[in-house]
This record gives sequence, C-alpha cells and structure tokens, in this order.
Amino acid sequence: MNIDMQKVRRESLRWLLLLALNNSRPIAAHESLLLQIARAIYSDTTEIELRRELDYLEGRKMVNISRHPAGFWTTEPTALGTDIAEYTAE
Repeated sequence: MNIDMQKVRRESLRWLLLLALNNSRPIAAHESLLLQIARAIYSDTTEIELRRELDYLEGRKMVNISRHPAGFWTTEPTALGTDIAEYTAE
C-alpha cells in the first residue's frame, strides 16, 4: 500500500485552513496569518501553495476570498465551510 504524501499534505492543509478560518470568524483572515498557521505544521509552506489551497476551497464554495488591489488576500468561510469545520454539514 502506497501512501500519497502530497495528497495527505494538501488535504491536511485544507482542513487546517478551514479550522483557522472558522476560528477567525466574524473577521476575514489575512493570508499572512494563514501562512503562519500553515507553517506551524508544515514549515516549508509557500505563499503559492497556500493560495492554491485557498483557491481550491473557494472553488468548492467553502470560502470567500477578497483579492485586494494591493496584492494581498483576505479569506472568510462560507456557511458550508463553517458547517464542515463544525461537523454539522449534511
């Protein structure tokens, strides 16, 4: 049995981001905060990797991303993202 460590990392990072965003409610979280949280678990997390996973979560309607003209992102969970983080999604 082969374990795809990249898949495990992606899924774990997405879960970590959902939990962090759920805890930051009702304020949207700045990407620099999310990057610090991600690096606490995966010290080599890059900004590109973080944005890729946030994009994925946005595509699945779990988060809303505000892309600011200055170049930074802020993110907040949707109702679905909150339900998933709180184990109440149906």
